[in-house]
Amino acid sequence: MTASRAPAEPAVREFEATVDRVDGREVVLDETYFYAESGGQPADRGTLDGHLVDDVTERGGDVVHALDSDADPDLAPGDEVTGLVDDAFRTYCARAHTASHVLYGAARRIAEDLGYAGFDISETKVRVDLTTAEPLDDGDLIELERLANRAVWDSLPVSWATHSAEAARDVDGIAFNTKTEEGAMSGGAVRVVTVGDADDPWDVAACGGTHVENTAEIGPIAVLDRSNPGEGVTRVEFAVGPTAIDELGAVHAAALDAATTLDARVGDLPDAVDRLREEADRLEADLREARGDLLAARLRDLPTTEVDGARWAVGTVDDADPNELREPATALVGGGADADDGPDALAAIGAGDAPFVVVAAAEDTAVDAGDIVGAITAEFGGGGGGGPTFAQGGGLDADPAAVAAWFRKR
Repeated sequence: MTASRAPAEPAVREFEATVDRVDGREVVLDETYFYAESGGQPADRGTLDGHLVDDVTERGGDVVHALDSDADPDLAPGDEVTGLVDDAFRTYCARAHTASHVLYGAARRIAEDLGYAGFDISETKVRVDLTTAEPLDDGDLIELERLANRAVWDSLPVSWATHSAEAARDVDGIAFNTKTEEGAMSGGAVRVVTVGDADDPWDVAACGGTHVENTAEIGPIAVLDRSNPGEGVTRVEFAVGPTAIDELGAVHAAALDAATTLDARVGDLPDAVDRLREEADRLEADLREARGDLLAARLRDLPTTEVDGARWAVGTVDDADPNELREPATALVGGGADADDGPDALAAIGAGDAPFVVVAAAEDTAVDAGDIVGAITAEFGGGGGGGPTFAQGGGLDADPAAVAAWFRKR
């Protein structure tokens, strides 16, 4: 059995080893510093004697190096080989993995009943899944980012040691999830990673990944987003390295652009946005009032006619929604605020791609608005309903002007 030495000695990038066995493109060495994919951290990249390593996995207790499909390795058991671990990708993964511990440590300080549900490193971002008593909100994300970057700035030491499973479980405050940290456990022993001083750690967790030796090596951390992939789980996505730098720059640029547009300082943007929202609400209210006045005027201009002994206003109305017509229609017929000279009842047919009908009737007339809508939809299709003083129907299969003409002659 050959376990990877990468977690214990993450700074090693070049090593010599002996081939233990070869199966096609799969090579097992007597020892290796390639990290095998595990617990959310991807496998290392690099070469073995110049052959590109396509993947690294742990199988049956051995680390298996799968060479690129184009490789034709002339290797045999006993051969000495040189392994080269891709420095840039190993460095990124070590920084990203350590950053996940720093972020979890930040979450310890803002969330109650915190639990760890896994993480994953991709080439552009990292995700950490947290279980919390209450979902995290935008304010929590901002505080997570602030606390995490402060931990980076404070240059906290990062260390790792192997303990018995019993001793590891007794470590105060340890994050220990056997489902997500299988790489931390081997032969009854558990690898424990500590961020900060052992007496007062920022974070401590069972972990089998590669890490930097000081949080200052991580660089800036940018929280990107949050989601809820399952009940009680908050997924936080963040970035380190170039992606984090680009994200922070983009956020700063957007803030400056917004400040310029609103003629405000960046720090005053919340107040400026509040004022803009209040103005927008006021303008929207003014617009609704003006539109209501316009629709009321259109209804007052509808031609009137006698139908079954009642005086009706009947006609078509452009650019209107049936719900918008309810208030001005009921106000116009007998008994409403605008009803001094108003009709007993009103039938407005909406013109457009989806013809509709709105019927309003005064309370002291024999007209039943619901019955009228039923008669119109029975004649022209569609459906609807309502009460004696107001009803509406939609889906009429006829030209609106034809519906109005039919109603006047009925």
